[in-house]
Amino acid sequence: MPIRASAGRLQAAVALVVFAAFGPLGNAARADEEPGVLRATLANGLRVVIVHNSLAPVVATSVNYLAGSDETPPGFPGTAHAMEHMMFRGSPGLSAEQLADIGSILGGDFNANTREGLTQYLFTVPAEDLDIALHIEALRMRAVVASPKEWQNERGAIEQEVAQDLSEPGYKLFEKLRARMFAGTPYAHDALGTRPSFDKTTAAQLKSFHDTWYAPNNAILVIAGNVELEPTLAEVRALFADIPTKKLPPKPAVRLHPVQPASFSVDTDQPSGTLMIATRTPGPRDPDFAALEVLADVLSSRRFDLYGLVPKGKATSAEFELEPLPEAGLAYAALSFTRGDDPKALEREVRDVLTRVAREGVPAELVDAAKLQERAAAQFQRNSIPELASVWSDAIALYGLKSPDDDLVRIEQVTVADVNRVARKYLVLDHAITGVMLPRGSGAPVAAHGGFGGQESISLGEAHPTTLPAWAQKALTRLEVPASTLHPVVTRLENGLTLIVQPEDVSDTVSVYGHIRNRPEMQEPHGQEGVAPLLDRLLTYGSEQLDRVAYQGALDAIGARAKAGTDFSVQVLSEHFDRAVELLADNELHPALPDPAFQIIRNQLALGVAARNESPGYLTQRSLRMALFPATDPGLRMSTPESVRALTPEGVRAFYQAVFRPDLATLVVIGRITPEKARATVARYFGGWTRSGPAPQIDLPATPDNRPGTVAVPDASRVQDRVILAQTLALTRADQDYYPLQLGNAVLGGSFYATRLSIDLRKNAGLVYSVNSLLQAGRTRSVYLIEYASDPQNVVRASTMVAHEITAMQDTPVGSDELTRAKACLVRQLPLSEAGIGEIAAGMLGRTDLNLPLDEPTHAAQRYIDLDGAAVQQAFRRWLRPRDLVQVSEGPPPG
Repeated sequence: MPIRASAGRLQAAVALVVFAAFGPLGNAARADEEPGVLRATLANGLRVVIVHNSLAPVVATSVNYLAGSDETPPGFPGTAHAMEHMMFRGSPGLSAEQLADIGSILGGDFNANTREGLTQYLFTVPAEDLDIALHIEALRMRAVVASPKEWQNERGAIEQEVAQDLSEPGYKLFEKLRARMFAGTPYAHDALGTRPSFDKTTAAQLKSFHDTWYAPNNAILVIAGNVELEPTLAEVRALFADIPTKKLPPKPAVRLHPVQPASFSVDTDQPSGTLMIATRTPGPRDPDFAALEVLADVLSSRRFDLYGLVPKGKATSAEFELEPLPEAGLAYAALSFTRGDDPKALEREVRDVLTRVAREGVPAELVDAAKLQERAAAQFQRNSIPELASVWSDAIALYGLKSPDDDLVRIEQVTVADVNRVARKYLVLDHAITGVMLPRGSGAPVAAHGGFGGQESISLGEAHPTTLPAWAQKALTRLEVPASTLHPVVTRLENGLTLIVQPEDVSDTVSVYGHIRNRPEMQEPHGQEGVAPLLDRLLTYGSEQLDRVAYQGALDAIGARAKAGTDFSVQVLSEHFDRAVELLADNELHPALPDPAFQIIRNQLALGVAARNESPGYLTQRSLRMALFPATDPGLRMSTPESVRALTPEGVRAFYQAVFRPDLATLVVIGRITPEKARATVARYFGGWTRSGPAPQIDLPATPDNRPGTVAVPDASRVQDRVILAQTLALTRADQDYYPLQLGNAVLGGSFYATRLSIDLRKNAGLVYSVNSLLQAGRTRSVYLIEYASDPQNVVRASTMVAHEITAMQDTPVGSDELTRAKACLVRQLPLSEAGIGEIAAGMLGRTDLNLPLDEPTHAAQRYIDLDGAAVQQAFRRWLRPRDLVQVSEGPPPG
């Protein structure tokens, strides 16, 4: 289990990192000691790591303060989290409005997270804007405003975030589990905080937390991307070197107590349940941790007995996770099951598997496979600039290592005996905590009254022009189309398969991503609704030549990870590219589709569909579609337990033959490969793929304008309402009005904090934690959506404000200053979209699916630059109908 970016809720941060890892104070380690990496510790104690990666003209920064929920005062568990929020409310020399504007102008890719002993502030920006991101972080390190007025406004938003998480059963399951596992320690709660504690929190307390813990000698700055090492370090010195050092208080002690075994359950609104069995382990600095990482990989293997419960029909998914905290860890098995299954029986099965591992050990070949997968994962992490910054941050701040590669070094030294030893030592189920999420149904959707659009007096949050600091003004004035670094080679095989090859050399890997144009609601035969997801599950059972276990073994032998389906892929070290493509093609073109597995999956799917059709999440989406589209629209087709049980193996094979066609398939090959080598290999293994008959009708029909409506879906598990506002548009993705609508959407709600909706609903009113708008444009029709979550009594007010803001966009042209900021955001998203190999491939496949040129983003950037406020106003007038918005809420009855 490699160091991962964003490893989950339970992942925590650690205390101080030894200075030896960074060299003498005030000096930089020579770049030639570790190619592409430069380290330094400034005289004030700030530790800096700069990692070069040339994938795209993009850079990611991560400022890691070694303080989090562990350092909060007694009775105020959310102090560190609240401080994270207030860091976006301004610092001396940088107002909240300026920060929001700058973040949007740079592309809108900035965020933060708070963990146990760590708070991280993240930027991903075009490389030419690195100095602006560093200016922001230097100002925020020096001081924060944290005025009573700003905290009063932000308190509403953070309390909405608390309500949002408390409305998620998965969050409640984790919280109850960790409360029992770490009772009497700071780890008994996470960093979120509580409404009562936030009600008592003062702005002075928050400022004191910053003054105490936010110091250069308590921080690590990681910079990863296409930058020059020495000039970047010089820039860091110029901005951060004179920030004063602080005398840090001692870290709170963590005294772990013996774990008392316990079991509990929580209800979930999801259609499937979850079983978790957890034990406590040492933390990431313990000598046993590397062996625990390998053990977790082995237990998660699809060749091991834990996952073996899935093909036996006793679970629908199974995995084993290891989550590090500063001075402890949490190891847990997590399995999903369908409603109606007996979780107690599943728990007995899992306990039997884990007990047998502790007693007998694990197969040596699975240990070898896990270590090979770790070697491959170390290379895959270089394929994304933001992930690279995150992985380096966690390696240093959480694991106490010099680099992510150090984790691989210690994993390579792990033996089978080590793995079996830690299994005996830590898989002690007499001290395990067991948690179960039990799926429950929901009440039927009801038509609601008291919608929106009335005459309520609303004070809209106008986006007034904000004068930017001189160091940031250049980003606004530099409005030009960025040069793309992508130069794909496109060819077509004789069978119609489209091949796109993009050579990259940031890692010793090659990734293959494929997509077959399809739409189940148009292609599933009537009476066979549900055949598409059933086929998708069956494809995990290997090929005609290699059964499920043998196929996974073949992948393990080359350290590859693969998936078959209408979206199919394989990622592998470049030396094994040929074999990886051979295996992918074998599964994709010659799937086993075994009858015994069909019987098990059909039964599980029928039970799952029955539960899904009663779940609040599904009812919300279905209510939305029913309100938007005519009764005869294919998008309203749904599978039922009866339609699933009527499926046959012959019907599944016929559906496979009809859908899996090379003339509807596109393959993107990206990595350390030449176009010639890629084409030769793909032709060898996919060239024999044949099609039968004419291409099917896939596109949805055009749809008329929807009528207004309001629907409330009850959900007893939520304390907060999730609200979706939507309308249909006859617009297609090829329509030239797409661009002014998209630009207007960036002004309204599609570019994070600086949008009108965010300023109005979040910053000024505190009604929501977040609000987002989205234009979903397809080949034949489109939908415009706005989504937010709020307390029930605020739903009507928030929806009314949304409708009024849309009307304002129609009544008055967007001002030039506001429009320029939105243009800058959209234009800078072009290089940001190329900051990861997965994102590059997804973009190419998406554009192909929409019949757009591969370089469409470059043309779009020029279109955005050329548009004016009048064009945006005219497009909003032509296409948006605020009085026809459909409102669907999920949760308590809106007030």
